[in-house]
Amino acid sequence: MTSLSAIDILIMAAYVVGVTVWGTWLGKGQKNAKDYFLAEKNIPWWAVCFSIIATETSALTFISVPATAYTSDLWMVQLTTGYLLGRVAVAVVLLPGYFRGDITTAYQLLERRFGPPARRFASLVFIVTRVFASSVRLFATAIPIKLITGLPYTWAILITGLVTLVYTYYGGLKAVVWVDVLQMFMYLTGAVIALIVLLRLVPGGWGGVVAASAPAGKMRILHLGGGISSAQFLLTGLLGGGFLSMATHGADHLIVQRLLASKSLPDARKAIIGSGVIVVLQFALFLVVGLALFAYYQGQTFQTPDEIFPRFILEGLPAGISGIVIAGVFSVAMSSEASAVNSLASALTHDIYGPLSGRGADQEHMMRAGKRFTLLAAALLIGGAILFQFVKPNTPIVIIALQIASFTYGGLLGGFLLGLVSKRARQRDAILGMSVAIVTMATLWAAQQFGFMTKVIDPLWFTLVGSALTVGVGVLSSRLGGAEQGG
Repeated sequence: MTSLSAIDILIMAAYVVGVTVWGTWLGKGQKNAKDYFLAEKNIPWWAVCFSIIATETSALTFISVPATAYTSDLWMVQLTTGYLLGRVAVAVVLLPGYFRGDITTAYQLLERRFGPPARRFASLVFIVTRVFASSVRLFATAIPIKLITGLPYTWAILITGLVTLVYTYYGGLKAVVWVDVLQMFMYLTGAVIALIVLLRLVPGGWGGVVAASAPAGKMRILHLGGGISSAQFLLTGLLGGGFLSMATHGADHLIVQRLLASKSLPDARKAIIGSGVIVVLQFALFLVVGLALFAYYQGQTFQTPDEIFPRFILEGLPAGISGIVIAGVFSVAMSSEASAVNSLASALTHDIYGPLSGRGADQEHMMRAGKRFTLLAAALLIGGAILFQFVKPNTPIVIIALQIASFTYGGLLGGFLLGLVSKRARQRDAILGMSVAIVTMATLWAAQQFGFMTKVIDPLWFTLVGSALTVGVGVLSSRLGGAEQGG
């Protein structure tokens, strides 16, 4: 296997050190928790848009999406279309509530509608979900690092996690967002460069890619068969992906935190819808990279799909170019982890610590507490990532991450939707509905995942089903409760 040149190592080191120093510098002048977690609500919409894209794009996307095209076809285009539709729904249905009054976290909206326990319950669900999902993302970063450097997974995770923690701890959300903007352009540049090199290496260029991919069925986008048990089914992408996107971008504080940092509701709407359009194009780029890799390697079988693109970066790119693309891999990893750490610390500080300690009004104290929770969140993600190295590698890691999020997201999104559709629902009804949905979907996921039952529904549908369960149980509970009170 080809080793990295000195210039590649220099480029990667310069990028990582430069981003860390710049992000730390951006945090100067912060005085309170609002500065630290919401950047004074003064981020321009286009920066929020790019930050959303960088946040949801991880090493999972950069590595696994090309692998999906390599091993399957272009079905994920359907999924990204659903993602766009879901964001439009968030912009219309959920965002107005976030801009009524002074909201600090997504779950403060649930407190206004149902009470403090509902806020704490939803926030704890978010925290657990985010720790699992972001730990998977951080572990995914260790795959190319191990392949390229030979470092054990544990050391690769520790190095990436600790470097990212530095600017997140000192810079807060302002640093996270502006570094995200840089990192989005960095990893997209890396992907474009890799594609250009591939097109030059494949005989016939793009024509050669099509000639290799089309007979193997790799160019297919629409899948009208398969039913709800298939991730590739058209409606799974449009409806399942749409509701998943509504949850990730409307009920998950990881993204909502950025929207809250926008200057106004119209700006937040432009940011979230714009991100959906760009994500469709971005996934298309990564999928085309996968087709080019298929043509380059002539359909060769690899030990794991997630090693295909990293192997090309190491073996197929010239010196200097490899360093740029690998820096792109680092950028998506750092962006995802920084965003997760900051949003986790925000939820722990505002939703849990502030109300329980009675010191939520002391903004300077809350910023100090927030920095401590930043350290805790980083420790949780790094520890979780180290544990995830024991997950079986024969399943594309991006699907695992989607499954973990899906069986909790339905309950979260359903809590918000219940507050909108039912005026009678109260705190007990909301918590009961969310609990039933999460337990039901987790049970179904486990039963399908571990072979206790035949797969009847793809996990991409879990958010829609979980949301419907939350609303249904919540409405029924409110009516039964009202009947009991009336009797």
